[in-house]
Amino acid sequence: MAAISLSKVEETAPALVSLYKSAGVSLRKHGLDGQRAAVYLVVDYSGSMKPYYKDGSVQALADRVLGLSAHLDDDGTVPVVFFSTDVDAVTDIALDSHQGRIDRIVAGLGHMGKTSYHLAMDAVIDHYLDSGSKEPALVVFQTDGGPINKLAAERYVCKAAKLPMFWQFVGFGDAKSKQFEFLRRLDELAVPQKRAVDNAGFFHAGSDPLGMSDAELYDRLVGEFPQWLSTARERGIVQ
Repeated sequence: MAAISLSKVEETAPALVSLYKSAGVSLRKHGLDGQRAAVYLVVDYSGSMKPYYKDGSVQALADRVLGLSAHLDDDGTVPVVFFSTDVDAVTDIALDSHQGRIDRIVAGLGHMGKTSYHLAMDAVIDHYLDSGSKEPALVVFQTDGGPINKLAAERYVCKAAKLPMFWQFVGFGDAKSKQFEFLRRLDELAVPQKRAVDNAGFFHAGSDPLGMSDAELYDRLVGEFPQWLSTARERGIVQ
């Protein structure tokens, strides 16, 4: 059973009903029906991301993540971290106020900087630990390129492997770009030599993220989560 019912979504966020239904199909397909998890969204606010804010791709991802979260978490909100060179904002999106929410947040942010993952990861980890959640976390981490400090990002992924958190990286941009070589490498970091479990996945949403169907996006967002859950439970990382 979903954490938030269809009737509640129809009442509070009617524009998200089709996304909610699509997310439910993917969750059932991957054996995650009834699973509970804290869902986070991390979005790239570096300068090269400007077109994706302008064309609505970031808002669309936020809406899709909300539709997914409604099945996994009953509070109707998703914490969101905006990052560039530093952490630009730690805020949230909610079912009852999701429309135009990304534009409203961005209107209050400053200069779009460079790309640095580890500070955003640190902010998510702090938020999760401070929340006192007993459920595992699914972190959707969107970016359009590799970080300026690759060593720090790798170190954080490895350290975070001991926590009940799975990091699903989503690339916006040309799949052939060398910008994503680092994320491919992160996805394949050795276990157990570098990290306790495989706690990260990566896929491209392409140069036109809006063109990826809801069904495909949800399948990619949750595709590696069940295997991580199983392994993390075996290792005592997830209770």
